[in-house]
Amino acid sequence: MLSRCTCRLPVSLTLTSILLALVAVGIPSTKLHGQTPNGWELLGRGVNYGNMLEAPTEGEWGIRFDDRWPEQIRQAGFDTVRLPVRWSTHTDTKPPYRIDPAFLERVQSIIDRNLQQNLRVVVNLHHYEELFADPQGHRERFLAIWKQLSEAFQSAPPNLYLEPLNEPHDKLQGELWNELLVEVLSVIRPKHPDRWVVAGPDFWSNVSALPRLKFPENDRRLIVTVHYYMPFAFTHQGAPWNQPILPTGLNWDGTAQQQKAMDDDFQLVIDWAKKADRPVYIGEFGAFEKAPTESRARWTQAVRERCEKHQMGWSYWELASGFGILDPATGRWREPLLKALLPSAQPDGR
Repeated sequence: MLSRCTCRLPVSLTLTSILLALVAVGIPSTKLHGQTPNGWELLGRGVNYGNMLEAPTEGEWGIRFDDRWPEQIRQAGFDTVRLPVRWSTHTDTKPPYRIDPAFLERVQSIIDRNLQQNLRVVVNLHHYEELFADPQGHRERFLAIWKQLSEAFQSAPPNLYLEPLNEPHDKLQGELWNELLVEVLSVIRPKHPDRWVVAGPDFWSNVSALPRLKFPENDRRLIVTVHYYMPFAFTHQGAPWNQPILPTGLNWDGTAQQQKAMDDDFQLVIDWAKKADRPVYIGEFGAFEKAPTESRARWTQAVRERCEKHQMGWSYWELASGFGILDPATGRWREPLLKALLPSAQPDGR
């Protein structure tokens, strides 16, 4: 976003046992013999737990994780949750860069609660602003964070996915990000040789930055992610963190011109993924609450339909805050948005 396990399996499984484990937790089996599974098979339909753990402290942005949500999300028909986490504010600033054990335990408990509901979980490192401003100065700390997380999640089941960094930008771009990605994978892979890892391009994981992204060719357990908020003037109208604040009242009517612009954006992703032979995950997309409701639903449906047409996994941004599909005060789904994402869902989640 531009703004701001109780049942565990050993990760050192043979390929056959990994496939059996995937079936056991309800994840479609990946293809063998060099055929790359697609993002839809791997991650399906998802939603982000936004503005919770990626706030400087949980609750600081007005919302905390609710233990009832994983069951409600699963009953509605979602397959995946993405868990943004600001590990950097809970990590010592001096070597050995220890993560606060209480915070790590909190995150693990949330992951476990979602895994218990047979949901796939993508856990990331979100809003590491110091790294974006000074990549070299924070390189060692970034790698130390992932060394600890790799150890903490070593015995998690295969439906836990790791995303080393959300939306690289500022000074962390191009070859510098490609090199750091290889470095962090070298930290993760000793403990997680077969786990799927999610990574996207710089420039806030915008589709236009995909040509700069290079995955290590010998690592075939990588999923490319992009975030989609185009047209930005529509999706971020009235958002207070975007200065100057964009004017409200802008509709997205699904005109031929608007549809073509969206198709052209998706074609960039399709072309990159086909050439690289990588699964695709649209890890964020959404329109802020100040946009007209009908247009929000229409745009959301258009993005979701393209993801599914092209076999891309997706996760809407986000559950229960400014972009949210759930009203945290009532615990009820916002029906127009829910229907745009899950056409067969009922408002009560069944």
